[in-house]
Amino acid sequence: MRNRFKTCPRRLLSGIRCPNSSSQGFTLLEMLVVLVIIGLLAGLVGPRLFDKVDKSKVKTANVQVKMIRGALQALHLDIGRFPTIQEGMRLLYYPPANARLKQLWSGPYLDEHLPTDPWGTPYQYNVPGRGSQPFALYSLGADAKPGGKGFDKDIGYLAL
Repeated sequence: MRNRFKTCPRRLLSGIRCPNSSSQGFTLLEMLVVLVIIGLLAGLVGPRLFDKVDKSKVKTANVQVKMIRGALQALHLDIGRFPTIQEGMRLLYYPPANARLKQLWSGPYLDEHLPTDPWGTPYQYNVPGRGSQPFALYSLGADAKPGGKGFDKDIGYLAL
């Protein structure tokens, strides 16, 4: 292997590159330009991606509420009533304490334990629901607080 310094020592010392030498690596300016471009792309694309994630969480919450509602309706068909507030949605997975209702219970009504909403908060269950609905079943949304707007809005069959 030849030493590059022997072929062009004066030019190297004066800050001028030798014509035969190959440059390896990037300059600081090139790195900064690339970082600025990446930052601009992230600034443009990032918010759109996060918006899609939030929309998919809302859709997931709607689907889960409908699934749980179907399980509650199947339970109602079997035992003749919806769970009380004290029993809650636990009755979908565990039989009731009442011996007569226990004979009618054909659960579990869910394949797995009750899911939490996409934001990690338990679904809310209240009796009665709004208007003529026999129960309320809903997610508190992204902020985990009642009410809200946008992605913080409650999702499902709401309470009074």
